[in-house]
Amino acid sequence: MTRALYLCTASGTDPYQNLAVEEYLTFHTRPGECILYLWQNQRTVVIGRNQNAWAECDLARLAQEGGHLARRLSGGGAVYHDLGNLNFTFCLPKAEADLQRQLGVLLRALALAGIPAEKSGRNDLTVGGRKCSGNAFFSSGSYYYHHGTLMLQVEEEALGRYLTVSPAKLAAKGVPSVRSRVTNLCSHAPGLTAQRMRELLAQAAAEQYALEAKPLPPDRLDEAEIGLLRKKYASGQWLYGPHLPFTHRLEQRWPWGGVALELVVEHDLVQAAVLYTDALQGDWFSGAGRALEGLPCRPALLADALDKHLACRGADQALRGDLRQLWHGGGRVPTN
Repeated sequence: MTRALYLCTASGTDPYQNLAVEEYLTFHTRPGECILYLWQNQRTVVIGRNQNAWAECDLARLAQEGGHLARRLSGGGAVYHDLGNLNFTFCLPKAEADLQRQLGVLLRALALAGIPAEKSGRNDLTVGGRKCSGNAFFSSGSYYYHHGTLMLQVEEEALGRYLTVSPAKLAAKGVPSVRSRVTNLCSHAPGLTAQRMRELLAQAAAEQYALEAKPLPPDRLDEAEIGLLRKKYASGQWLYGPHLPFTHRLEQRWPWGGVALELVVEHDLVQAAVLYTDALQGDWFSGAGRALEGLPCRPALLADALDKHLACRGADQALRGDLRQLWHGGGRVPTN
């Protein structure tokens, strides 16, 4: 049961610092408390934990125009942040997480702003059928967070300039472009500012949890530890991961997300493998590529190894069944 509600607001717009604080808060949330963390990034593409940076973003253009690439802990797809966007994170013990209550905070805050939003699809909030907020989730042991975006006055042209969303994903959403499926909240509530949205979120959280929303005491943040986490988030190894000279690629999309599997095969053995996905269940897929390395390049063997890895990670049977189609409908691995 949540007995304490705290607010923490980021002091800057550095994406690596903000993600470091988010991780620190997640793993230092105490039993019985919820921390609502509010933050903004300047000109940043944030990709999901298991995504391919080169496939999701025009990296050259982003760098040329002074932007940043960042990778978060949660699954899901790539998003664009600028100062017209307000990010939120609910940090709670996993046993006390309540998605409907957390979404209730967001929907109530938007209602207070005069905006009739609703939940749509697997992880979106929409207004008039167009996305105004995307949500994603992370858990590890007893720790959990739910975070997302609130598009106040995002530079919509930048979405199409930086994000390279696959045609298959757009087709699955039934839209011609990433810009056509989003809407800014200021279009529905003129004059709505990030500061006003913070105030409405605090009010809505206090109502939903029936608790006073208190500022998080500054001494709860360990700057040295956060500094080490920032170095991780800014590192090339975290941002880009392996970029394989793959010999085989399999790709397919389902309602729960898309998967691309890249393999380096030599002498009929898988020498290296990496699996990319925008599925929300990021933990299920972590390390999936490594489970295939060293195996003979035989579809049945590789399918069984991937299935075993996902089962050990807690993936449900329906998703695992879908993934078996990857070896047939998504591109066939040669059997020599």
